Amino acid sequence: MADHYFHTPDGPIRTREVTTTIFGHDLSFTTANGVYSGAGLDPGTAILLRESAPPTSGRILDLGCGWGPIAIGLAVASKQVRVDAVDVNERALELCRLNAERAGVAERVRAMLPDQVADTATYDEIWSNPPIRIGKPALHELLLHWLPRLAPTGSARLVVGKNLGADSLQRWLIDQGYPAERTASAKGFRVIRVLPGG
Repeated sequence: MADHYFHTPDGPIRTREVTTTIFGHDLSFTTANGVYSGAGLDPGTAILLRESAPPTSGRILDLGCGWGPIAIGLAVASKQVRVDAVDVNERALELCRLNAERAGVAERVRAMLPDQVADTATYDEIWSNPPIRIGKPALHELLLHWLPRLAPTGSARLVVGKNLGADSLQRWLIDQGYPAERTASAKGFRVIRVLPGG
């Protein structure tokens, strides 16, 4: 598995246009090589969006935003949400900003590197198709960095492939003190809802 999604790629950018329906809205996006799922909306993210109701308000974190389908879909669905779209791939962040502008939600979607997020930032919801293929230790470190940012009444929504360890990840989250339940299962993916730790 190539790891080039997890850092800013070298070489020329080759863009393409994709259209998809998110929360009942037909949206067009610019994607590119060198970012996660550059060919279009990946199946896991599609299931997360299909099986989860968008919040009507609040501050949201899109962890691993890629070219922006989750962040932008949420912002389009509700004019009362503000989304921090975080990724380590600067090409993905550029595309997310471009797509947010295109969708008319740039003032409510901030695409940022992880270290640009204020240490004091907290979130009502975290949405993520987490980068399972970075390896278990790095994934655990990632989740333990961001899940403490949940507000006391907040929750996280994660989508993980069953064959990539969704069930063991759910058990691990519970062992870390984060109540976690499966809320949907489709096409080999699990949607896991995680509550703040005790």
